[in-house]
Amino acid sequence: MTATPATSGTPAVPAHQPWEPALSVRQVLGLERVLAGQPEVVAGAHRLDRPVRWVHVAEAADVGVMLSGGEMVLTTGVLLAGDEDKQGEYIRSLHRAEAAAVVLGLGRAFPAPPDVMRRAADRCGLPMVVLHRPFPFAELTEEVQSRLLRRKFAAVSLSEAVRTELTGLITAGAPVQRLLDEVARHGGCPVVVTNLAHRVLATAGERPAVDDVLRDWERIARQAGAGTADGWIRAELTCRGERWGRLVLCGYRGDRAAGRLLAERAAEALVLHRLLGGGDGRRGAGPGSAGGTWDSPGSWEEQSARSLLTDLVSGAVPARQLLPRARAAGLPVNRRVFVPLVVGTRDTARLDRVLRLLGLPGIVAGLADDRAAVLLSLAPDQDARALTAHFAARLRSAADAAHTVVAAADARADWADVPAGLREAQQVADAVADSPAALELPPVVRLRDVHLRGLVRLLRDDPHVQSFAERELDGLLQGPDGDLLSVLRTYLATGRNKSRTAQLHHVSRPALYRRLEAIQGRLGVDLDDFEQAASVHIALLAHDAQQG
Repeated sequence: MTATPATSGTPAVPAHQPWEPALSVRQVLGLERVLAGQPEVVAGAHRLDRPVRWVHVAEAADVGVMLSGGEMVLTTGVLLAGDEDKQGEYIRSLHRAEAAAVVLGLGRAFPAPPDVMRRAADRCGLPMVVLHRPFPFAELTEEVQSRLLRRKFAAVSLSEAVRTELTGLITAGAPVQRLLDEVARHGGCPVVVTNLAHRVLATAGERPAVDDVLRDWERIARQAGAGTADGWIRAELTCRGERWGRLVLCGYRGDRAAGRLLAERAAEALVLHRLLGGGDGRRGAGPGSAGGTWDSPGSWEEQSARSLLTDLVSGAVPARQLLPRARAAGLPVNRRVFVPLVVGTRDTARLDRVLRLLGLPGIVAGLADDRAAVLLSLAPDQDARALTAHFAARLRSAADAAHTVVAAADARADWADVPAGLREAQQVADAVADSPAALELPPVVRLRDVHLRGLVRLLRDDPHVQSFAERELDGLLQGPDGDLLSVLRTYLATGRNKSRTAQLHHVSRPALYRRLEAIQGRLGVDLDDFEQAASVHIALLAHDAQQG
């Protein structure tokens, strides 16, 4: 059987093998100079992807004591001819020394492949190659050694270039996503960061390629962990002696040694980024800060959830295309009902604890304005309303969360409807944020609970509504006295209750009457007229919504 050159994709190397740049036995046999010797693999053909770390010429029967592993040994067998015991021991000593392969030049000592050596090599799983034409061993050693040195230099150069570039980005305060994007660019393949349970925390690379990787993530991630996936290279993420995640190059097609170096340098950069508290403008912020940091594995999960929920709300990426990311993030998506929530708290850790306590699958992410989004994933036979109410009640059971409001959208049975549900929950949260009656609202608030205020919030970006608000309130908005606007807001919110308004503003009733007269004069309205008061009230709600 004539050896054939190795393919471009180098199969996985077992974890115990040296990771420095190497050629495989198959690649060495495919070199032009070697092909001139008409190589034939006579044993161990299934082990041709073993790495060759060095090439060594040796004739002594006890050659194994001179090897350190990974060598391709060249011999003419001149000291072995006529002694079958020595021939068998020669092969066994190479196997004990973990040699990569043995190449026997046929000639006067062995005009044909010796059966004893061939059988011993087969039993040991050691690739044995014979050369049918005379071949100067010096040419082979020179060719392989120079290639190995060039590959090692290239790999080290890549390693240092990547390290310098990533360190520079960290020093400049770049976010972790920028680091991952650079790693994906260098690797020419998707990059995935996971926790120890294979839950995806972050990704980088061309979006279609990333989506393909995530589509069946858990299965292929476990294959990669077992070393059975070609082109998948992983590096452990360890900080302060604790292993907390993995970085995976998915389908890397370059030299595996260079890929290992790239993965290791990327892992080092991520750990350094984490030790420095992140580079997204929140360095040193505590876990309760708005939006969190990349300073702990939990916050990486929150960043992943925030990215997913942000893409869902924005509509920039179709919801169907986000399904692989949701599944890889640990959210059940098959035959489920989804409940979008927005909670008036910045404490995402508490929300996570409540979800775990109640056994509710979901993802949590901090939003702006001290709020958090929660997306529940329930079975179709579960009571979504009851479970949402139970979640809100448990959340409010803490003394410092007694008035926490959960804004909810109706459950969505179709994943494609989740973005609209999240936007609706946000609008409900906006509507109750500045409501004077916020403390009187139920634990779970829906769009129907916010009535006119909710409608105005939905329409606040409409140019006609904006123009209406400016026109109705122009007399007060142009004036220097902002207190009149505040008095008007309280007066209308209390149902035009003069006593209550005077009490809330700490003024006498005569003083309040004077202010109300000033307001009516500036606006040119009669607040005792229901229709005119309603018009001003709607305009004020629209103005507040636009300001918010």
